Amino acid sequence: MNITLKKKKLQNGRYSLFLEYYKGSTQNSEGKRIHLRDFEYLKLYPHQEPKTAAEKKENKEIYTYSEQILSIRKAEYFQGKFDIKNTTKSKKPFLDFFTEKTEEKIDSPKNYGNWTATLIHLKKCISANLTFDEVDENFVKRVRLYFDKEARTKSDTPLSLNSKYSYFNKFKACLRAAFDEGYLSINYASKIKSFEQAESQREYLTHQELQSLANTPCKYEVLKRAFIASALSGLRWSDINTLVWSEVRDEDNGVSKINFRQEKTDGVEYLYISKQIRELFGERQAPPERVFKGLKYSAVYNNEIVRWCNRAGISKHITFHSARHTNAVLLLENGADIYTVSKRLGHREIRTTAIYAKIVDAKMKEAANLIPEIKLI
Repeated sequence: MNITLKKKKLQNGRYSLFLEYYKGSTQNSEGKRIHLRDFEYLKLYPHQEPKTAAEKKENKEIYTYSEQILSIRKAEYFQGKFDIKNTTKSKKPFLDFFTEKTEEKIDSPKNYGNWTATLIHLKKCISANLTFDEVDENFVKRVRLYFDKEARTKSDTPLSLNSKYSYFNKFKACLRAAFDEGYLSINYASKIKSFEQAESQREYLTHQELQSLANTPCKYEVLKRAFIASALSGLRWSDINTLVWSEVRDEDNGVSKINFRQEKTDGVEYLYISKQIRELFGERQAPPERVFKGLKYSAVYNNEIVRWCNRAGISKHITFHSARHTNAVLLLENGADIYTVSKRLGHREIRTTAIYAKIVDAKMKEAANLIPEIKLI
């Protein structure tokens, strides 16, 4: 980064002195070169053409003072300020770091896919040579602006609000990781507001529909057990898929619970499970063995869920994740308070759970009109 003293002519016959912090350049999505600069205005105003001895003395003092400020700023830069914590790490390209974080998600197919999609977009708005010593608040704002106004889908349409929310949050997660690992001395992720998440349609099964599925044969027995276990427990696909027997605890009083690390949030959780869920797990195996051995993420299994629902007479668009939605709605319908449901689902924010409460509320409003009108005399 180059720090230089510059001046701008004012109409009153004076200059305005300022420092320019030049941080190189990058290319936007159209291939146009954009120079990256920050400015610090010193509020010092020397005369453009000093005539009197007093004006010349004033100018000399102002320029001496401004040169001192320039020297201080350069010293601060070399001493590690201006977001530079480690001179070696600061030279690492941002996109290289993001790529590394993406590869860390490879064991979680859906999450890996979201990070990969985000990386594709970031390559369109961030130069491959941009390093961490060029990352600042303005850089983060430019990336947000790209997702908001410039980014396009494969069909050349603007991103949906949920896509903006998802991609920008992955970008912010990378900034937080960079801060935690010493690549940045400021957590810029906390300084920029994310996009609002749109309320998406959450497809779920009623208790009767879930019972119909349980009564209907499924081509893959492990898929049927896992889906129903998810509907009864609220466990995500990623947590069901990676659950091992060492995480299942059978207590002396007949109560069972699971202690596991959530794949999505990386938080350690414990969850009490019903006797029926424990029966769906099957007989206990060796500690490192998967509970749902043979379960896998594939188009074959996804398609079988659709066919299984069709055989059960269910026409809704049901995916494995719908089982988790089903659990939330059934718990609320049967009297569980929203805070308990939020805790069981492992939600970080209560507003995420509140979406299910709205579903239940809407059903209650519908129920209010189910009784035929009584004619009063």
